Amino acid sequence: MNPKQKTINVITLGCSKNLVDSEVLMRQLEGRYQIINDSNDDSHIVVINTCGFIGDAKEESVDTILSAVEAKKEGRIEKVLVTGCLSERYKKELSAEIDNVDGFYGVNDLPLILQDLAADYKKELIGERHLTTPSHFAYLKISEGCDRSCSFCAIPLIRGKHISVPEDQLVNEARFLASKGVKELLLIAQDLTYYGIDIYGKRTIARLVEKLTAIDGIEWIRLHYAYPAGFPEELLQLMNDNPKVCKYLDIPLQHINDRILQSMKRGLGSKGTRNLVRTMKEKIPDVALRTTLIVGYPGETDKEFEELLHFIREVKFDRLGVFKYSAEEDTSAFNLNDDVPEDVKEERFNRIMSEQQEISLALNKQREGKTFKTIIDRKEGDYYIGRTQFDSPEVDNEVLIDSEEPLKTGTFYNVLIEKADFFDLYGKVTG
Repeated sequence: MNPKQKTINVITLGCSKNLVDSEVLMRQLEGRYQIINDSNDDSHIVVINTCGFIGDAKEESVDTILSAVEAKKEGRIEKVLVTGCLSERYKKELSAEIDNVDGFYGVNDLPLILQDLAADYKKELIGERHLTTPSHFAYLKISEGCDRSCSFCAIPLIRGKHISVPEDQLVNEARFLASKGVKELLLIAQDLTYYGIDIYGKRTIARLVEKLTAIDGIEWIRLHYAYPAGFPEELLQLMNDNPKVCKYLDIPLQHINDRILQSMKRGLGSKGTRNLVRTMKEKIPDVALRTTLIVGYPGETDKEFEELLHFIREVKFDRLGVFKYSAEEDTSAFNLNDDVPEDVKEERFNRIMSEQQEISLALNKQREGKTFKTIIDRKEGDYYIGRTQFDSPEVDNEVLIDSEEPLKTGTFYNVLIEKADFFDLYGKVTG
């Protein structure tokens, strides 16, 4: 790095889709600035890529902005720029309430940010990124926006309508990532299974995934955020037959009660949801299903919550996350009476997580004595930390390996699982 160059620190909040946006920005800025990716580093310039999804995320974004502004007042930062979902949605309000920010930008304002940073937008860098993940895995954002009208979600208001990235462009980006040592691609979108409808006239996610499996160097492809309504079942056959496609599906179901699903505008009722889950398990017997749920949705009764709890016990999801309902301005659910008290939301949240903990333990125990292909993410203390195909980085289970022989990060090993607990597996390398 040129010591005379100014440093720029890009702080990313929120989801992996935001992370990809930040990586694209940083790639464009390479050469013009020294790139820093450390939330504790002040740098000359700080860019905060905000999240505006739910209340807690908004609060974190605002706190991060205020902290950077305070650092600027103290002379530790020269410029503070704010972009991302919160800035897109509340640009006018943020500008009025927070002084000393040098620019607020929306989610599609990359050329404007570069212009204000005296950097040229380089079209030849389309598909290239400054990776901030470990070098062996990376996220691949296959589309932007969402055409769904879920009552609780503000994402379409922020990100706009669904726009698929053309297949050729994604294949080229995946080849670039593979050339950088990436072995695992995590496909992400607001609505993964809607991919292709806008440019090819039909859902073509299976075709895209098949093309990506042909890229040399890519060994795992993982699918995140698969919307349940209209799920393309040909994807299940590909997942079952092609060893490069992880037997893992992240499919946010949100609830199981018919009344709530209808109010949520999910497009699939209780019967359809159960049938879809059953089909997934029949066509891929060892599939790992991750889902997210919402508790405390307006009007959710004790009986409706118990129905949801029973569904969790029935299906036994491998991985599960829960959100407490948060009313979002300009969504259709915002007009409903948010009548479930916060302490009840908290109690329902805790009950589900407690139930899931026991389910996770029971499922993990079933893996004891079995050997799994495992990728090594890092070393932490006395253990090497890895993952099987059934786990996504940062959100799912990990495999802790005590090995006297050094293991190489980003390399696959066969690991015999010797012990399991609620959210971790313990094993040894067998080859």
